[in-house]
Amino acid sequence: MAHDIAFRTSLAAALGLVAATANIIGGYFVVHRDWSRRVLQAFLALGAGYMLAVAFLEIIPESIRLSSDTQALLLVLIGFFLVHLFEHTLAPHFHFGEETHCEEVSHPHARNTVLLGFAIHTFFDGVAIAAGFLVSTWLGAVIFFAVFLHKLPEGFTIASFVLASGQSRRSALLAAGFLGAATLAGVLLTSALQGQLKYALPLSGGVTLYVAATDLLPEVNREPNWRMALLVFVGVATLLIMQHLSPV
Repeated sequence: MAHDIAFRTSLAAALGLVAATANIIGGYFVVHRDWSRRVLQAFLALGAGYMLAVAFLEIIPESIRLSSDTQALLLVLIGFFLVHLFEHTLAPHFHFGEETHCEEVSHPHARNTVLLGFAIHTFFDGVAIAAGFLVSTWLGAVIFFAVFLHKLPEGFTIASFVLASGQSRRSALLAAGFLGAATLAGVLLTSALQGQLKYALPLSGGVTLYVAATDLLPEVNREPNWRMALLVFVGVATLLIMQHLSPV
């Protein structure tokens, strides 16, 4: 049993590093080449559908199994509004990529608070990955995939934000790297505090719901394109197919 937990903890750390690297890759593409908005939107649409399915069909049911119904659902709600609080107190509203407005980010304090707000969110990405693997390899894998789908757009967004504020390309890459480091910190801290799993998992479920429903879906809905809407359902179907094929 101890060997199995050690293996899953190591796997969580390795995949957390992969997710963190995806943040940096997203920033790299902004700095060194043009990135098609349509491709970005496709990642967001797939990620929104898949993350909602993971939250409702995997994370929340497993959270309820680990503790009482009332406590688990309360923690999901706390996780949801925790991110809502940070986003609306630390980070002003802005859109992905080229729709970031320079006047919104010209002040150094605004840039720093937005970066901190993003880092809090990516920290909980890491918490979700590690908490999933502490439950089972299957749950960790599906959560990792959900996180990974929005990591490239996340890096793209923060790098675009930094460049729009007039800072250097190096600063943009460092900002993307900071998000990756926050993700890895979430993985390592949650792995170290394994006894708090019954709290960490539902909290990460609330964060997952918030990101999918209030961050990703509104961006997808900005595109009057039925193909983008279809990709949301493809994201949901992906998890359903994975569940059907899984021997677990």
